[in-house]
Amino acid sequence: MRAFAAHVGTGLRLNLRNRMALIYGYIFPLLFLLSFWIIYRHDPVPIVLHLGALLTVTALGGACFGLPTTLVAERERGVWRRYRATPTGTATLVTSTIATRTILLLSAAALQLALAFALGMPMPLHPFGLVIAFLCASVAFLALGMVIAGVANSVPAVQALGQCIFLPMLMIGGVAVPLQSLPDWTLALSAFFPGRFAVEAIQHCVTGAGLAGSARPIAVLLAMAAAAGLAAIGAFRWDPAQPLPVKRRAGWFAAALALWFGTAAWTLGAGTPAPEAPAESLTAPQVARPTPPPALPGLADPAPEPEPLPTLAATPQQQAVQEPDAAAPAIGPAERWQDVTPADFHRIAFDRLPADTGVVNPWAARGEQPAGLIADQLATAREGLGAWAPAQVADPVQRTRNYLFVAAVPDLLQMEQLERFLPALVFDRLQQEFASDDLAKILYWIAMHPQEGDDAAVRQLEPLGLPPTSGPTRTARARSMVYALKMLGRLTGDLPGSASSQK
Repeated sequence: MRAFAAHVGTGLRLNLRNRMALIYGYIFPLLFLLSFWIIYRHDPVPIVLHLGALLTVTALGGACFGLPTTLVAERERGVWRRYRATPTGTATLVTSTIATRTILLLSAAALQLALAFALGMPMPLHPFGLVIAFLCASVAFLALGMVIAGVANSVPAVQALGQCIFLPMLMIGGVAVPLQSLPDWTLALSAFFPGRFAVEAIQHCVTGAGLAGSARPIAVLLAMAAAAGLAAIGAFRWDPAQPLPVKRRAGWFAAALALWFGTAAWTLGAGTPAPEAPAESLTAPQVARPTPPPALPGLADPAPEPEPLPTLAATPQQQAVQEPDAAAPAIGPAERWQDVTPADFHRIAFDRLPADTGVVNPWAARGEQPAGLIADQLATAREGLGAWAPAQVADPVQRTRNYLFVAAVPDLLQMEQLERFLPALVFDRLQQEFASDDLAKILYWIAMHPQEGDDAAVRQLEPLGLPPTSGPTRTARARSMVYALKMLGRLTGDLPGSASSQK
């Protein structure tokens, strides 16, 4: 135990004296925190809904780069050969190295949390559970780092191998990009990445049921840590000139692969749980109302001269209103919204609209219920619509256009969680105010004429609990056009999958 403590102390002192170690260990995590805060500054409370991803990135970076870089650099300098000549056992040296890196990761996470609290983030619902979940994630990632250290022959090789794990886990492993935004085949692939389960476990402890809801992801993390640990034992070398002992330690690698693939297969067999919404206990009385964010360039102010619709058709989803169905009868454009007929709807290729589960123009699935802060903010928006001035205008087309901005602007601001539920709220409101036939005609008219009408409503969203915006409205109009088409497809039943979507 004395040798273990001495080696941990030595490792901590060496890291604190290393300028690059301090930059990678502490400055980079803080930069990630600021990046998350900038991206999600329009959330009901800053950062808290994405803390699982943020802390996972911190642990993953330290494991893929910090730990193996240190080990391989020491091995290249002959430090580990000298360690081998001491009475200290191999297990003590390895476990003390992992313990050192774990302490560094915990201190980096604590520094991130301190800054997050300063930026307005509330306390996690389960602080003790958060520590446990973060430790389990760190152990799993550090075990992977030990595998990298065993396989790599040089520090540049560590950087290459680390990127091969770090980037895929961010992009398709459920860390930086939500799994809902990815193709279906990535759901199966993500089961082989511990990052997905780290995000789940940590987020459960921040806004969910705590360790009670984290049992499965923590079990997966510990199983993958054991598998990676077996592989690390098989790949361990004292000297860089020593070849990788694949044949001699084939049993270790076979056991590691069997455990890793078995864990992933068990996860796939158990099914993919739906992403957890913030818990009911995380409600507005518990969290101070955030200061409204500053005006965002790129959204509202007097619109420029109207431009013809073809200039908007730069994306596949907007081509849906450009190319008529070949089987549709030839018809002329309507002069007024009242002149629109069901035959006009055949011009629309509803199957080209963006998916409801995508990043652009999302729509929550039928039966999906918001909770906690998101439910509170939706209630604020719903109550505010009753007295909202843009909802009182006499012109039905302009009134509908104003309602569509309520869904389009949060989508444009990437107000994740909230943006998926607002379209259904707006759609319900429109169905209450208009007969279905009239509403279908109005929605079609808006989709065909996205640059017409007034856009002042974009600057009047604060009474609904949404952030103020300023700047050009071109993109907001385009998002409104797509939401008009999605609502029209639900009214007519022509939208693919509309039967399973929220009405």
